Amino acid sequence: MAKPADTYAHNAQTTGNPRELEAQLLMRAAAKLQAIKNGTATDLIERLNALRYNRRLWLVFADSVTRPDNPLPREIKQNVANLAIFVAKHTMSIETAREPELERLGVLININCEIAAGLRAKTA
Repeated sequence: MAKPADTYAHNAQTTGNPRELEAQLLMRAAAKLQAIKNGTATDLIERLNALRYNRRLWLVFADSVTRPDNPLPREIKQNVANLAIFVAKHTMSIETAREPELERLGVLININCEIAAGLRAKTA
């Protein structure tokens, strides 16, 4: 499985719009999480890979907004960093739960879809 940072770097070279790339990656992660929630991804390794993919993607976003050359306004950078922290903690709690709590995936799916929609709206 490709790491989110590797996917991001590869796709950044082939697409001209970084916002669209970020939206696509968020939607890919949301689709993987939705497959778990729907019960179509039942293999434990597949579930863990989807959760970890999403967490790593958000850690890449957090890393990006903390770089000094990031041009985003301070408030947006802080919001993205806070979301990344929440996603990482929430994901870890799902991964380490004794029993799968699939309904808790909805929060992660919603965050990804809402941020992706926002990224796409700004490019329209």
